[in-house]
Amino acid sequence: MPFFSNLDIFLFSLIAGLLVYWLIFRKKVEPIPEFKKLDAQTTKETSFIDKMKKTGKNIVVFYGSQTGTAEEFSNRLSKDAHRYGMKGMSADPEEYDMSELSRLPEIENSLAIFCMATYGEGDPTDNSQDFYDWLQEGDADFTGVKYTVFALGNKTYEHYNAMGKYVDKRLAELGAQRIFDLGMGDDDGNLEEDFVSWREQFWPAVCEHFGVEATGEESSIRQYELKVHSDLNMNKIYTGEVGRLKSFENQKPPFDSKNPFLAPVSVNRKLDKAGDRHLMHLELDVTCSKIRYDSGDHVAVYPINDSVIVNRIGEVLGVDLDTVISLNNLDEESNKKHPFPCPSTYRTALTHYLDITNPPRTNVLYELAQYATEPKEQENVRKMASSSPEGKALYQSWVLDSCRNILAILEDLPSLRPPIDHLCELLPRLQARYYSIASSSKVHPNSIHICAVVVEYETKTGRVNKGVATNWLKSKMPTDNGHKASVPMYIRKSQFRLPFKSTNPVIMVGPGTGIAPFMGFVQERGWLKEQGKEVGETVLYYGCRHKNEDFLYQEELEEFEKTGVLTALNVAFSRDQAEKVYVQHLLKKSKEAVWRLVHTDNAHIYICGDARNMARDVQNAFYEIAEELGGLSRAQAVDYIKKLMTKGRYSQDVWS
Repeated sequence: MPFFSNLDIFLFSLIAGLLVYWLIFRKKVEPIPEFKKLDAQTTKETSFIDKMKKTGKNIVVFYGSQTGTAEEFSNRLSKDAHRYGMKGMSADPEEYDMSELSRLPEIENSLAIFCMATYGEGDPTDNSQDFYDWLQEGDADFTGVKYTVFALGNKTYEHYNAMGKYVDKRLAELGAQRIFDLGMGDDDGNLEEDFVSWREQFWPAVCEHFGVEATGEESSIRQYELKVHSDLNMNKIYTGEVGRLKSFENQKPPFDSKNPFLAPVSVNRKLDKAGDRHLMHLELDVTCSKIRYDSGDHVAVYPINDSVIVNRIGEVLGVDLDTVISLNNLDEESNKKHPFPCPSTYRTALTHYLDITNPPRTNVLYELAQYATEPKEQENVRKMASSSPEGKALYQSWVLDSCRNILAILEDLPSLRPPIDHLCELLPRLQARYYSIASSSKVHPNSIHICAVVVEYETKTGRVNKGVATNWLKSKMPTDNGHKASVPMYIRKSQFRLPFKSTNPVIMVGPGTGIAPFMGFVQERGWLKEQGKEVGETVLYYGCRHKNEDFLYQEELEEFEKTGVLTALNVAFSRDQAEKVYVQHLLKKSKEAVWRLVHTDNAHIYICGDARNMARDVQNAFYEIAEELGGLSRAQAVDYIKKLMTKGRYSQDVWS
């Protein structure tokens, strides 16, 4: 007799089936749906086309900006548009869906302008990296899209205006129509004049292309309106934070350009033994910050302006700098609600947020001219802001060559007394400063080292100008009374990297503070040796003025040579003898060893320091060595070094 009858099996199956059905399909108690809080972050539009349609704009000016200049030029071009009966908007490519560019022809008489800066060795700026990657990989159809590009770069660099040239070429390849020639801005010459000259020819070409006429409106246009706060809670007021309010009091990783880490200064010592300069070594403590870095990376620091200049601006303009204000964008649809974090005080704005030490650009003078009450002074300011040859020459000599900052201009033009809120609207943002890290994270995981020279010089007007960041860093002494000096900082990744294979030899050329990244490289090669790794030859060419004055890190370098971490330490003391000796002379002196390392042993070459003279002279020395010992013609030698660059075996970390 079976253990279960058919009826039992049927009933059992039915009960089991009902149980499974109940478990799977029973009505769950539904939680109340959580609607995301509609904050600025979640409601930000990524469609610039929709925004343009909504606000009646037909010109969009994108900027790839690392130090704020391209963004400034972009704002100027978008403001220009109204003088030609058009409406423009400035846009950060990082904030928008750039694939929408193909939809631009949906807007009548539309135009895309690109102000693209090149950073480092031909790299895109941080905010245009995604756009660059997308352009490289994408195969969009830009038929009907009209565009023009203004490139910002520096002729002393190998890859002059590479980013602007690439965007200009790539847009055309994808079917877009270039309506005006690529503009080339050279910061080694006069970037402002290059931009103004290009812009002068650009707008008439736009008018002709679209069949529009200038409206003749040359008046000043305010972008922001002033709101004075009288009874605001102090906890709601920015006091120097870059992004989030109170972010310096309540630090939260990850740390980046919009959320810097407040790093305590643990060491600040003078490196030079004598002479009239101040070279310094600082160590920033990044313990518990989760910040990671590699040898060759850059540390960015946010400096603050000298309180003496800030107070003097307040005096000259007769303003209470502790007034709490907001500058609110008159265009409510703009993503940029304020020119700097608001609400804030004038003192905070001038100290933390605005560039008050660089000579102001012509657009600032153009807007300020109306406030000069003495006719001759107003005429001169207007002239300097104009595009006439006489005006350009006056701006060059009176502003640039004389290194007049905004305070010097106000002091030397007694009738020019603009409202401080308009001045704050016009001045560019104070930018982070980048330093090559002078340490290895393998040896110093919780510490970032900086090597810098304090900038201070007398101008033609007899004033003493001081470098903002270096003088501020100089004052950052570690203290023992409970209050540690600190520096807002973040890391910017670099392509300046030691070879993947430690057996590859390295040749490092870094005079002066150009030694910085090589301190990290040498520390790392020493650490690799300690780990039992085989390490190739490590050769350094360093230069300074006098052996007994400014031989930076002398003891450390000589110790590295003694222990064999440095295979060769070659030092050029340029002023210790009648005839000046520089690093390029030492390279040529040891040309056989250099050529063997490069040509036979696969060495990687690294150059760090001054781009204008040193980097070029060193490159010429390598050309000459390749000609002489490789039996190459000059053209072949140039090609040989270019190939090393392409392969990543000739890297530069240079500045001008």
